[in-house]
Amino acid sequence: MNGPSARRGVEEAVKPAEPTFPRTPSDVPDVAIVGAGSAGIAAARRLVAAGLSVTVLEARSRIGGRTVTVPLKAHPVDLGAHWLHAGPINPLVRLGRERGEPLRRAPVEGHLFVRGRKGSRADRAALDAAFDRADRAMSQEARRREDQPAARALPPMGPHGRRVAKVHGLVSGRPLDEVSLHDFPSMEYADNLFIAGGLGAYVARLARALPIRLNTPVRAVDWSGEGVRLETAEGTLRARAVIVTAPMAVLQRDAIRFAPALPPAVRDAIHGFTPGVYEHVVLHWPDSPFDGPDRLASLVGGHREPPGLLTRIDGTPFHFFELDQPAAARLDGRDPHAPARFARAVLAEHFGHRAIRNLSVSLGTAWRHDPWSRASWAVVPPGSYAIRDTLKAPVGERIWFAGEALSRAQWGTAGGAWEEGERAAGEVIGRLSPAHVVPAG
Repeated sequence: MNGPSARRGVEEAVKPAEPTFPRTPSDVPDVAIVGAGSAGIAAARRLVAAGLSVTVLEARSRIGGRTVTVPLKAHPVDLGAHWLHAGPINPLVRLGRERGEPLRRAPVEGHLFVRGRKGSRADRAALDAAFDRADRAMSQEARRREDQPAARALPPMGPHGRRVAKVHGLVSGRPLDEVSLHDFPSMEYADNLFIAGGLGAYVARLARALPIRLNTPVRAVDWSGEGVRLETAEGTLRARAVIVTAPMAVLQRDAIRFAPALPPAVRDAIHGFTPGVYEHVVLHWPDSPFDGPDRLASLVGGHREPPGLLTRIDGTPFHFFELDQPAAARLDGRDPHAPARFARAVLAEHFGHRAIRNLSVSLGTAWRHDPWSRASWAVVPPGSYAIRDTLKAPVGERIWFAGEALSRAQWGTAGGAWEEGERAAGEVIGRLSPAHVVPAG
């Protein structure tokens, strides 16, 4: 990759602006929350509003988890979650409108280039028809009781079949033969939005005034006695209950030990997910062939086709060259510059080397290797769609799980994580302080 920031990890290369935390975390709170991502922040806000004392324990030196906005060339750029999907049901959209946040609707019509030239109206119609056939077929097959890999439901789509499968695999986090068909229809989003200044910065604003301890990974949760006892890098903390929002891929590595061990059904559910991969190579390309802000681009007809390309983010020269799981896996084990070379090679194949002479690579993400993420999100494999609901049941009336992995309608998103954080907090309020139940938001 070009530039020093591309040769280091995200945490070392750029630091997002941090909110202040004027509330002092308690050593004996009513509720401990593991993780200061979207789910943890949502849970903490609701618990504090209900009058319960809270301490949020975050392993990183920043908040936000997989939502983080960083400054690149004096412009805010999201390195994790960027889209606000499913506007009508997304709690972050509702809250943003209530707060007067700078939301903007994502364009519906994207770019289509065929062998480096703008596609015709007929080319666009053919590609749109292929996506429509696939969506109808998969939605119809998902109504059957028996689960199956989503790929089996794909109908014949002619020359655009490869493109359709590739895009759906990108937004699913795994190739469609590794994704539950029963789970897939929840990825059919509509009314998507963006937010000026970055989604990560928005989530960070929502954490202001919360009692958060950074650089405090939780190593163990002891629930053998009354309440819970959390062993952290900074000592022991006791609470009446705990909400665990750590990603499934982190829990699968036993980063947090539970004593006694979690019930077998809960352990099996945690280990039932597979890691979803969705990475960004951030391009700075002032003279790219794309016009209009925030538009997706499909490049077809070449030997290699990028699974996803989001162009001119917020009207700037920045673009996201997106990597799906197969592409990221092929780059694993290579030198740090491999993602940048791959992005440049693919774009040169479609537009020619002269077209990319002013293209530079600012940064590349690797959430799949981040020790506190281990994945972009959690994916449900065929036959395991019930594991999301299994994890919603509290353990011993003291341990709750929350995060995007538990959301049925918005999995893989910051909105889904927020939704689940509020759900878990509401249940904790009902358990610990029934008289203080308040509405979400």
